[in-house]
Amino acid sequence: MLAPAARLAAKRLLEVRHIFRRPLPHQAVGSSTSRSFSTALNYHLDSPDNNPNIPWDFTDANKERVKEILSHYPSNYKQSAVIPLLDLAQQQHGGWLTVSAMNTVAKIIEVAPIRVYEVATFYSMFNRTKVGKYHLLVCGTTPCMIRGSREIEEALLKHLGVKRNEVTKDGLFSVGEMECMGSCVNAPMITVADYSKSSEGYTYNYYEDVTPKRVIEIVEMLRKGEAPPVGTQNPQRIMSGPEGGNTTLLGEPKPPPCRDLDAC
Repeated sequence: MLAPAARLAAKRLLEVRHIFRRPLPHQAVGSSTSRSFSTALNYHLDSPDNNPNIPWDFTDANKERVKEILSHYPSNYKQSAVIPLLDLAQQQHGGWLTVSAMNTVAKIIEVAPIRVYEVATFYSMFNRTKVGKYHLLVCGTTPCMIRGSREIEEALLKHLGVKRNEVTKDGLFSVGEMECMGSCVNAPMITVADYSKSSEGYTYNYYEDVTPKRVIEIVEMLRKGEAPPVGTQNPQRIMSGPEGGNTTLLGEPKPPPCRDLDAC
């Protein structure tokens, strides 16, 4: 049996542990995986431009889009719409999510706000701090890294005079990193999330086979309001085809000698 003093000390220790394990306000209780790989902040500190007292709602046009999104899900599974609704809110709000925006989504899908915070802090596609009107995302996965993605990111940061996840003084550009974008055959690549026209004109474009020189040219075209051609930036390639054209499979393939295809 523990002495009364020992029992009291053990009780106080448990209370202290509970306090330090308690999440900060608006913090999602996520796994270590989300903290390691999400570029979003996992906690919230109130600021003049991001606190629960700032009113936020979808525009009238986007309220119609909210209805359309919800129509894809059974009425008793509204919470399944959390990701597309957060995406729409982020588009409307210039590329990042405020606490008030997340609270609005929580109210629409009828869940506790923490359930929305959990999603927003887990997925790196959701930005919890301001980004530029053109948010440049450099792929950092192995194929792109081998092909020079670090040099591409360095060229962008140096040209724009910012650090990763910082916004340029004119508010136009920010540079971030994203894991595999699925165009490994056209590595290295970047994505540009264009929030310059809000949700009505939002675009998300891939630029593949880029070089440090080419990404700077893309930035300057965007600065002028021009639309750089999307896809591969290598004029010697067609989409994901080999540079210079095909060198194999130039004619009709021969059938396997062991099977009569006409008899099938």
